[in-house]
Amino acid sequence: MTIALEMVAQAELGTENLRGWMLDNIVPLLLLAVAVLLLWLGGGKGDNAGVMRRVGGVIIALGVIGLAVSGAGVDLGTWIAGLFSS
Repeated sequence: MTIALEMVAQAELGTENLRGWMLDNIVPLLLLAVAVLLLWLGGGKGDNAGVMRRVGGVIIALGVIGLAVSGAGVDLGTWIAGLFSS
């Protein structure tokens, strides 16, 4: 028991494995669920304009997720701040 606790105490703890699992499993399942809901809610009723509005919102949300996952949000924020300061 003591050896196991020492091994755990010496190991570096991080969230990379959890983050990788979420990116590989949760995000594609959520995208599939959103696609099915969009087709089910608007496609059957002929409300193509409503479906396209929702798809636009989904594309914006995917862009935000992409910025968060890639780490490019810091660079984007620095660029936007540079637009307002000299």
